[in-house]
Parts: sequence; C-alpha cells; structure tokens
Amino acid sequence: MSEPTAKALDILSESARLFAQQGYPGTAMSQVVAACGLSKPALYHYVPDKAELLARICETHVEKLAALVREVRAEALEPEARLRHLVQRFLAVYTAARHEHRVLTEDLKFLPEPRQQRTRELEREVVNGFAEALVALRPQLAAGNLAKPITMLLFGMINWTYTWHRPEGPLGDAQLAEIVSALLLGGLAAVPVKALE
Repeated sequence: MSEPTAKALDILSESARLFAQQGYPGTAMSQVVAACGLSKPALYHYVPDKAELLARICETHVEKLAALVREVRAEALEPEARLRHLVQRFLAVYTAARHEHRVLTEDLKFLPEPRQQRTRELEREVVNGFAEALVALRPQLAAGNLAKPITMLLFGMINWTYTWHRPEGPLGDAQLAEIVSALLLGGLAAVPVKALE
C-alpha cells in the first residue's frame, strides 16, 4: 500500500470518526464531504466511493499495527521486554486511533470478501508477531500449540479498551499497559502446556 498524503489521512480520520459515531451504513458520503470541508469532486479525487473509504481506513490502521510489530521485532529486545513493549505500543495506537479501531472491529464485515482479505492478512501478521513474542518468552507454548490461543486471549484484553479507557483519566496508557503485561506475565507461567489434539 502506498503512503497516503496528509490530506488523504485527514479524510480517513474524519471518515473514521463519522463511521465510529454513526456506523458505516448510517453515514452518507455527503456527511463525509461536509466533515472534511471538501467539495464532492475534491473528495472523489481521493477516494472513489464509500466502500473504498472503509477499506482504506481498515487497511491503514492494521498496516500501522503490523509495522509496529516489525519495528519491535527489529529492536531485538529480551523476550519479556519485547512483549511488554508490544503491549504498550499497541495500547498507545489504540488510544490515538480510537475511531479507526472501532471501525475495524465493527465495520470490516461490510466490505466484499476480496477487500476484507488484505486486512485479514495484515491481522494475521500481527497475531503471528505476538505469538512469536510469547514463544520467545515461553518456548513450550509452540509445542503445545498454545501460542495463538494465548495471543487471542491477550487481544481479548486489549482490543476493546477503546470502549471504556480514557487516557486522560486516572489510569494512563502506560499504566494500563503495565497492568495488562502483569496479568499476562503473572499468569503465563501457570498455563499448563499440553499439546492440543
């Protein structure tokens, strides 16, 4: 995916806000035009239709997450530090992209299957990156085929934080990341490792 321009990113951001607040089906392109302060021809210069707009919001958001996994992997941190860093960085992205994350989790289903596929491929890369970090910390998880299930449990803890977490409140992003990491790491050693059949 080519790097979007600043204006294209503004359009995606405003559209994500509208989709998150009103739902994808409940948002008209005329509302996107108004929110972006553009004429219809100017908007259609950047995006041909609403479905493409949704696809780009989802792909751009998940590409950012996949890039983050690659960056953390390249840092070659010790296993525990790597996992903690992934959790911290992800929660920071989720907070900054609250609307995009809601759109991804709730509206991707409205795209035709072929367009969902690119986003799903990126999501798999993200899941594999976390599973790899877990196995680096506890190698037995690979033999027991538990790395991906535990990764999905971790995402179950963090994927919906956008619905309730407010970083300006008493619990900041960094503190929340520490709690998530402590819950995971404190319980990880207690997981019985038995091969899944």
